Amino acid sequence: MSSAGRGSMLAQPLQRPPAGRIAALFGLAVLGALVGVAGALVQAAWFPGGLLLALAGAAGLFLGGARALGSRSGAAAPAFGWVVAVILLTASRPEGDFLFGAGGGSYLFLLGGMALAVICATIGLGRQPDTDGARLGK
Repeated sequence: MSSAGRGSMLAQPLQRPPAGRIAALFGLAVLGALVGVAGALVQAAWFPGGLLLALAGAAGLFLGGARALGSRSGAAAPAFGWVVAVILLTASRPEGDFLFGAGGGSYLFLLGGMALAVICATIGLGRQPDTDGARLGK
């Protein structure tokens, strides 16, 4: 996305992303929901190792999405799916059934996953200018 003589990139009108990018973001959101459900089941099954495995899987998906799409939205889409799935799983049903217990591992999974989502979306690749003219030493 070069602004070749048209002024700043911030001054350009917003354009709709291509259909392939929208499909990739939707697929990453669905994959994020699946990783959230799988992590919720694994973290309680094998406490120390399962928790680390669930958080490592979530971090890998968030960072992998950012690298695959080359933008922060690649990390934000699976993070959105993960958060929605995990929040829906924390709600108890009228029958009294619930998936998450009140243990420390559940809270570490919830808060650790949200922190990983923010970290991976923050360090994801941002937009960079296409030209090398921005550096003075070159």
